[in-house]
Amino acid sequence: MKNIEIFDPAMCCSTGVCGPSIDPELLRVATVINSLKEKGIIIKRHGLSSEPQDFISNKVISEILQKEGADILPVTLADGEIVKTKSYPTNEEFSEWLGVEISTKPQKKSGCCGPKGCC
Repeated sequence: MKNIEIFDPAMCCSTGVCGPSIDPELLRVATVINSLKEKGIIIKRHGLSSEPQDFISNKVISEILQKEGADILPVTLADGEIVKTKSYPTNEEFSEWLGVEISTKPQKKSGCCGPKGCC
C-alpha cells in the first residue's frame, strides 16, 4: 500500500470544509479520507496556511513550488513521488493507489429494515 500525502493550498481551515459556502470537491476529499481512516488507512494532509514548514522541508514539494508557484497546489504524493497536481485525486485514483474500494455513501445500519421497508 502506498503512502499518500496531499499538500493543500492555503485554506481557512485544515480541511477547507468551512466558511459560508463549502466546495463540494473539498467535501468529497474529506469524506473519502474519513472513509479510508475507518479502514485503518492514513492519508496525510498538509495545509499551506497551517503547516508552511512541511512545504519547505519536503524537497519534492519545495522544488515544484519554486518552479511552478502555488497555483500547482494541491499536489498529491504517493511514496514521495508526485502523482497529481492542480486538483485532488478522484475516488478511482485513491482506490487504484491504495488497492481498496472507496465508498463515500453512508452505510445502512442493520436493524429491522429490509428490502421491503421497515417493520
